[in-house]
Amino acid sequence: MHAKLKAQRAKGRQGPIQRAKGPGPGRPTKAEAEERSRELLEKALDLFLQKGFEGTTIREITRVVGMAKRTVLARYDNKLSLFKAALKRAIDEWVVPETRLRATESPDLEKTLLRIAHILMANYVSPGAVRLLRICNAESIRTPDISTYIYEQCTRPQIEYLADLLRRRGPDGDEFPDAERYALSFLGLIATPARTITWGVQMGDVEIDSWLDHAVRLFVHGLVHRHASRVDREREDPRLVPLAPV
Repeated sequence: MHAKLKAQRAKGRQGPIQRAKGPGPGRPTKAEAEERSRELLEKALDLFLQKGFEGTTIREITRVVGMAKRTVLARYDNKLSLFKAALKRAIDEWVVPETRLRATESPDLEKTLLRIAHILMANYVSPGAVRLLRICNAESIRTPDISTYIYEQCTRPQIEYLADLLRRRGPDGDEFPDAERYALSFLGLIATPARTITWGVQMGDVEIDSWLDHAVRLFVHGLVHRHASRVDREREDPRLVPLAPV
């Protein structure tokens, strides 16, 4: 009897039994929670693309996803917050990695630019991209920060890469202070078919390819003409020729 009491007292001094920590019954793991969050944004985006922002409700989203409304609102304060999160995730997945553009490079600048143009165009006119751009355009007044996000995540990196390419492969080399402006002009030239398709006017592959060929040739011709004009000016006025390093 005394031995039993001593054992119980010793057990009490040791404190409560420590149990291994882990998700409780029915509680999702971190991986499961991330998967559910991804599914929520994907399903929400599908509904927003189908019905627009005004035509989509939180109740409908939760029904399609199979998630409680309070759970959704615990993650996103309101429908607009969820809408922005879904769009930003889709934009991040839509962006063409710079490494893919660099892989197209060759000593021939015109061929390189034509390959880049085809990669970007295929990305612009994919069904998912067209739907994404349409809703971003339609809701640009409500969510101007989404337009800024597209520029920062997509357009700006492309401008910086193309400007670097023009300085490395272009006729003027490093002496190209307005390379960024020319890079933006290049993107504007090749994006015309994408804008046309986004507006609902269909263009076939042959027509798109013909446009890209024309746009790239026009752009490269402009570069060559710019270089020739600069060389002529330097010949006429020696003061414009950069000084050789001492």
